Amino acid sequence: MARPFRQQADDGILECAAALFARRGFAKTSVQDVADSVGLSKTGLLHHFPSKDALHAAVLAQAGTLASRVLDQVGPLAPGPARDRRALEVLVDVALAHPGLVGLMLAPVTDLGAEPDRAVTGVVLQVFGVDPDTTGPPRSVRVVGALSALAVLTLAAHAGDRTTEWRPHIVATCFDALGHGRAGAPSRPDPVET
Repeated sequence: MARPFRQQADDGILECAAALFARRGFAKTSVQDVADSVGLSKTGLLHHFPSKDALHAAVLAQAGTLASRVLDQVGPLAPGPARDRRALEVLVDVALAHPGLVGLMLAPVTDLGAEPDRAVTGVVLQVFGVDPDTTGPPRSVRVVGALSALAVLTLAAHAGDRTTEWRPHIVATCFDALGHGRAGAPSRPDPVET
């Protein structure tokens, strides 16, 4: 078992590496880029992860573990608004705690040019009952829209140190994007005053 400090350091490295892989892609991210982002020398980083491929594999494993946890929490629920709301709550909490990893998990869903990890992306879509080959455009577009909003809003909340304050609003916004709306919310936007 890893010592607590070592595990904490490894988690920080994985988080930074995930964010870089999500933004730049695996091919355009160097070991030196990751080392610089975590404040280590390249040799120091390689002490934790012996190669770029090993680092990438560890990032994907961590993202897969997080995605599976989300699916485990919503899997027993029947498809519909209650499951969608719970999935959003869990995903927002994970995204606020692990912005880099969630950016990597959602990059293939929200950026068609991203390098996908089919297993991780498949789990994220499965949470919302989406099969890219069979789900119709209305549901697919709504889910991609909600996940895009989730990614952008959680990153903005994290950057502005507003995670607690914004959490319920992020969940509500993403829930609206899925087409469920909120009780008492207007069914269409208010007209702009002239």
